[in-house]
Amino acid sequence: MSHPASDLVAMRILHTSDWHLGRTLRGVDLSDAHAAFLNQLVAVARSERADAVLVSGDVFDRALPPLDAVNMLNDALARLTEVAPVVLIPGNHDSPQRLGLNAKLLRNQLHIRATLADIAHPVVLPDSTGHDGLVVYAIPYLDPDMTRDRLGELAGVDGDGRIARSHEAVVGAALSMVHRDLARRRSANGTRIPAAVMAHAFVTGAQPSDSERDLRIGGVDSVPAALFADVGADYVALGHLHGAQAVAGSRDPASDHDEEAVMRYAGSPLAFSFSEQHQHKSTALVTFDEAGPVASVELIPTPVPRRLSDVRGSLQQVLGEDFAAQRDDWTRVVVTGEDRPADLSRTVKKAFPHALEIRFESTLREREVRATVSAQADPLDVVGQFVADVSNRRPDAAELTVLRTALERATKQGER
Repeated sequence: MSHPASDLVAMRILHTSDWHLGRTLRGVDLSDAHAAFLNQLVAVARSERADAVLVSGDVFDRALPPLDAVNMLNDALARLTEVAPVVLIPGNHDSPQRLGLNAKLLRNQLHIRATLADIAHPVVLPDSTGHDGLVVYAIPYLDPDMTRDRLGELAGVDGDGRIARSHEAVVGAALSMVHRDLARRRSANGTRIPAAVMAHAFVTGAQPSDSERDLRIGGVDSVPAALFADVGADYVALGHLHGAQAVAGSRDPASDHDEEAVMRYAGSPLAFSFSEQHQHKSTALVTFDEAGPVASVELIPTPVPRRLSDVRGSLQQVLGEDFAAQRDDWTRVVVTGEDRPADLSRTVKKAFPHALEIRFESTLREREVRATVSAQADPLDVVGQFVADVSNRRPDAAELTVLRTALERATKQGER
């Protein structure tokens, strides 16, 4: 992974996100797995001579993290900042106020951007000659209800200064501030200084998993990729979705279209649900060429503590050789048959000691086929279907408004 000193490289950054320190997996403590990842991240930052580490939100799993998670973060930041500057933004799981308490520590190396006023004031990273090598604009997670009034003032919105109640509107206002400042800097310098934008949002064209928290406000949770494409940045370092991926419409670093942005989700370093079992967890090593655009993106695999997998079949099949390779996995086991076997859980646990879920499904029972409810389903649609099931009619427009308001209030209560 190392690069010779003769390489014509302007800047090299590591992009990571969605650590969710303090999270468990079906009751399993993940602190050792988190520690292994953070050890690797420090080692990679050192071996790759990273010029910066960008952490795009959801550092903690909840706004009030356990003390062990706080200590783990403090230790990781202390070690990382010995190697390279760290730029960090809060995600929708984090408390901006609590995360921002560390913003004044390690002032020259640690940049925690948790306030709206910081959006148009980038972190300027020097290159090897001491000149401005890369500007990093950091946009924290923007809750429309909490930020749209202040963003209207900062962005200079015309009219009454009100921004629409949506993720697209608040992120668009923040990006307009970034666009103005970046254009001014490039004009003043007479050069096209490389730029990166960090944000924590659900961008259209990316694929979610079951373990991300729903962001719907006003019935809409996504932000068009075109908003980021029009800013003029070379790289957009996204957080929130747990699968590492390029956003649809993002430039391929191998292409010649230097004017387009490379937009990527770093993804989470660990799998937090069975929907993530086929994802390849990684940290993105992003290399800019001397002219500014992104030259390459290398995905460095993160340590896998234990695989996640599904096991399904009759008890004889489940205990047989077909699933022998999965005996040490974190498994979701479904046993099928006409009658539930005696001591099912104990029997399965002997063969799969790390099973996280064990279920029996009868092959005799008639079951109405329904669509699976997952994290991707619109909660309003799910509630609406429930109303239809119990009342034999769909909710009308007024009832949908009441249901949407109740759902949004419940979501906000759950984030506290």
